[in-house]
Amino acid sequence: MLKNKKIILGVTGSIAAYKVASLTRLLVKEGAEVQIVMTQVAKEFITPLTLATLSKKPALAEFVKDQTGTWNNHVDLGLWADVILIAPATAHTLAKCANGICDDLLTAVYLSAKCPVMFAPAMDLDMYQHPSTLENLRKLHSFGNQIVKSNFGELASGLVGEGRMAEPEELVEILTKHFSENAILKGKNVLITAGPTQEPIDPVRFISNHSTGKMGYAIANKLAKAGANVTLVSGHVALKSPDSSINLVKVRSAKEMYEASQKAFEQADVIILAAAVADYTPAVVADKKIKKKEDTFNIELTKTTDIAKTLGQQKRSDQLMIGFALETDNEVENALGKIKSKNLDMIVLNSLQNAGAGFGHDTNKISIIKRDGTMIDFDLKSKQDVAQDIMEAIISQLSVSRG
Repeated sequence: MLKNKKIILGVTGSIAAYKVASLTRLLVKEGAEVQIVMTQVAKEFITPLTLATLSKKPALAEFVKDQTGTWNNHVDLGLWADVILIAPATAHTLAKCANGICDDLLTAVYLSAKCPVMFAPAMDLDMYQHPSTLENLRKLHSFGNQIVKSNFGELASGLVGEGRMAEPEELVEILTKHFSENAILKGKNVLITAGPTQEPIDPVRFISNHSTGKMGYAIANKLAKAGANVTLVSGHVALKSPDSSINLVKVRSAKEMYEASQKAFEQADVIILAAAVADYTPAVVADKKIKKKEDTFNIELTKTTDIAKTLGQQKRSDQLMIGFALETDNEVENALGKIKSKNLDMIVLNSLQNAGAGFGHDTNKISIIKRDGTMIDFDLKSKQDVAQDIMEAIISQLSVSRG
């Protein structure tokens, strides 16, 4: 799976740099093309000659190659790579990357990267658990980078705890898994809906809900980075723009979301309906602002188009459709009912009974239920990690379909 893959291996100044020799050898043995990019301090722990010999490429640490003035173009390197793995990643380098500080070739390559980036931290346990390090790891993860959890064990200081860089064999396995996911999703057309809809009452008022779109955006970014062609139909949200490769279609009302989804549906291999779509909309929309006059005011509502049910009726056997269910009671029963009534292949269930789940949070706690009733429960996680779980469930289903 790693054959002909272009991997930039970033090496920073940690005693764990000795593991990079073995990691480089393993990656080259698997057929990967490895380019080493080192910090200046890293050269004090392992020599560029050692890594150049193992990778069969010059190990880069300087912007300028030689006295002729030829330079190592960080932009070209960022475009060349299929993935960047910074291992070991020191607290210093994590802080620079998390805060956009670019003062060496490695951080310049990181900021120029168009590919997925992974960090494998290595440091003493107190450094690893320091609030500033944890915050930098959180920030890097929120940018869409993958953090490879450090191992527990004896550290260079003689202390025992978390902070050991993942072993070379573990990192090869993580990279293999990454490219395996990409192979399945590459070229797949994915339609995702996200965020709330807004149903107008008059020119200044509307009916809506508390959805922030965070879950749908996290899934869209995750699948796009795994090689899928993603169309994201989004209600109005206060989120930064998704990955630049994503086709973002902005809508407001349930009607607009249905029309945009219907337009993308025919070409979609995977449909993920994560939006919180209004069930009802005002029957009449006033053309002028409604003035406050009476003590009570009634609005007649009519049903909106049930997007999931309508698309489910049109779904082909070669399409995979995933719905979402946010419930407050009879959660599993209601979710199973939606799978059947809307012709879903699986549904992502979360409950407002669970703290940290649902609208407005950066975390979520889900269960994934398949058409046959099989259910997998997950712990409370960041929505980035939940998106990974959902992506893995999709890949598993696609693998079964292909098999």
